[in-house]
Amino acid sequence: MTLDTVKHAAETPDTDQPWAELGLKQDEYERVREILGRRPTGAELAMYSVMWSEHCSYKSSKVHLKQFGQKVPENDAMLVGIGENAGVVDVGQGYAVTFKVESHNHPSYVEPYQGAATGVGGIVRDIIAMGARPVAVVDPLRFGAADHPDTKRVLPGVVAGIGGYGNCLGLPNIGGEVVFDSCYQGNPLVNAGAIGVMRHEDIHLAKASGAGNKVILYGARTGGDGIGGASILASETFDDAKPSKRPAVQVGDPFQEKLLIECTLEAFAEKLVVGIQDLGAAGLSCATSELASNGSGGMRVELDDVPLRDSTLSPEEILMSESQERMCAVVEPEKVERFLAICEKWDVTATVIGEVTDGDRLEIFWHGEKIVDVDPKTVAHEGPVYERPYARPAWQDALQADDAGKLARPRTGEELREQVLKLVASPNQASKSWITSQYDHFVQGGTVLAQPEDAGMIRIDETTGLGVAIATDGNGRYAKLDPYHGAQLALAESYRNVAATGAKPLAISDCLNFGSPEDPAVMWQFSEAVRGLADGCLELGTPVTGGNVSLYNQTGEAAIHPTPVVAVLGVIDDVSRRTPVAFADEGHLVYLLGDTEDELSGSAWSQVVHDHLGGLPPRVDLAREKLLAEILISASRDGMVDAAHDLSDGGLIQALVESCLRGGKGARIVVPDGVDPFVLLFSESAGRAIVAVPRSEELRFTDMCGARGLPATRIGVVDGDAIDVQGQFTLPLSDLRAEHEATIPSLFG
Repeated sequence: MTLDTVKHAAETPDTDQPWAELGLKQDEYERVREILGRRPTGAELAMYSVMWSEHCSYKSSKVHLKQFGQKVPENDAMLVGIGENAGVVDVGQGYAVTFKVESHNHPSYVEPYQGAATGVGGIVRDIIAMGARPVAVVDPLRFGAADHPDTKRVLPGVVAGIGGYGNCLGLPNIGGEVVFDSCYQGNPLVNAGAIGVMRHEDIHLAKASGAGNKVILYGARTGGDGIGGASILASETFDDAKPSKRPAVQVGDPFQEKLLIECTLEAFAEKLVVGIQDLGAAGLSCATSELASNGSGGMRVELDDVPLRDSTLSPEEILMSESQERMCAVVEPEKVERFLAICEKWDVTATVIGEVTDGDRLEIFWHGEKIVDVDPKTVAHEGPVYERPYARPAWQDALQADDAGKLARPRTGEELREQVLKLVASPNQASKSWITSQYDHFVQGGTVLAQPEDAGMIRIDETTGLGVAIATDGNGRYAKLDPYHGAQLALAESYRNVAATGAKPLAISDCLNFGSPEDPAVMWQFSEAVRGLADGCLELGTPVTGGNVSLYNQTGEAAIHPTPVVAVLGVIDDVSRRTPVAFADEGHLVYLLGDTEDELSGSAWSQVVHDHLGGLPPRVDLAREKLLAEILISASRDGMVDAAHDLSDGGLIQALVESCLRGGKGARIVVPDGVDPFVLLFSESAGRAIVAVPRSEELRFTDMCGARGLPATRIGVVDGDAIDVQGQFTLPLSDLRAEHEATIPSLFG
């Protein structure tokens, strides 16, 4: 078989090529030919196909995502924003924190354990590539109906993959959430986030500069796993005589990644690295083209020098392989020996595979012949841009008109009691400890808050107590009802969760999970959600530092609910002043902060009791969210509250149950005059929280709320061993705990 070299491609313009099988459209293939002035070689076609895939190029979403760069709030904390492996923010005292959330949805459905495990591995390498030591991970998860047989296949594998990889890396899992809904039945959402810490001067970027500098590939050897995974392809089009039909799901090795982390950080500490890029989606195709396009020159790569664990791999397969635990570093020639010595010390395979050139081309050679000769910018940054048609779906008006106000409500205290028990035992509101207990929360010794707290929190400076908090949230039911406000509610909830711990929200990362962009209704949902998120971040002063878009999450014509997941990162000067969720001291006063309206559409109550979705989601008031956050942060810092919990899914009663069970203390609740007990307990009005206030601090706390104009209503006291809603019902904590904790183990244990 003749090697498909650049010269051969120029001489054989009419050769048929498998562009469609590789996921390219005909006009995209013609555009590649136009860029090159000839047909692409097989290796070039492989590179363009994976780099121009939806996953890598954002070709359907970038016209909307540009709003995040246009509506940027004033925020001195931002150090590195959109466009790099992860965003970086200044958290004070010379420290910088990098964080990001990404998706590994489709691989996790195909092969739950490895799909989820390599999702963790990939996001951790993004953090390392910025120059930071990873310190924690979070995992927002969405599954189909909890009692569906396939959920029993997918969930245990995903959870085991997350725990197995993260625990072996020695990284605490401190946050995330688990949501069940039949819309995710064929499309679970496995989003993974990570946080890393560094000093300002240690920030590294993905660029290859300095002619003569060496390109070093290090980490695991390259194999046939994950070929074409970024564009959901297998490699059977290349050569059926070889081990084709290769798995599109990568296989991870956390112990190799741990060595890679330590090796990389030691190289950073000795100032050996000019530029760095992890090998994730699109593998070497991505690493070489992005490093070259972001730098000041070109790059020459000898593909024969790539260490393989499968000698039968073709050059196309080597370029498309997404084998895990690999990174590419650009190193000055005089530092190469030391870099390689560090790799050897950590038992990490490392090979010089090329060098930076003074031209503007990415040239790749195989057996001495040139098989790639491209402008790297056309591969990495100049892919197709689609302005997909979008339109408000015809069914949206009817959905919004189907308000939850028409649903039958409990009329007696006994009916209220029954529905509270039904709510707290439902899969979405039940305890997730069966899942989260499989993750190590406290390894490394820096964790001060973890699930089921409102936000995870990590200490990053032992001397001062400086710390950061992170929360991830997203309500697909709200976003289905109104994607603009649904996205803002996700932002507001995550923002509120961070503030409830006492940390000041700084910035966000997002993972935008939607159906097919070829459906105008889905693109409308996407455009509205992005617009809502951009507007919300502008008002809250929390810039978008980066994130991920995951499209084509649907089975046949049925798309998932639009699910924008928002991660908010916050900073706290001293973690010893953090505020937990638990009611721990009897006699403390329970205050409800914010206004409660009759807002039940899209609520947990409407789902659990009536299996209903319709109406408009709760109203969003971002000015109120900012005020509430300021109160929660000030109260935490000044010791005015001993517990705080945001109100979201399940409303006040869910928050009370969680705070009481967490602390092992009951509460006596008084329904204020003129207030409907049902609305008080189940409404999901936004901009609210409950706090436990020591009696000695009550006057100071209420004066602060009054002076700033935040409604603060005393609704009860921490007391006893039951939740007693006076005049309505009493529920012993033992009964609540039994219902709350039994559901998930009974389904999956």
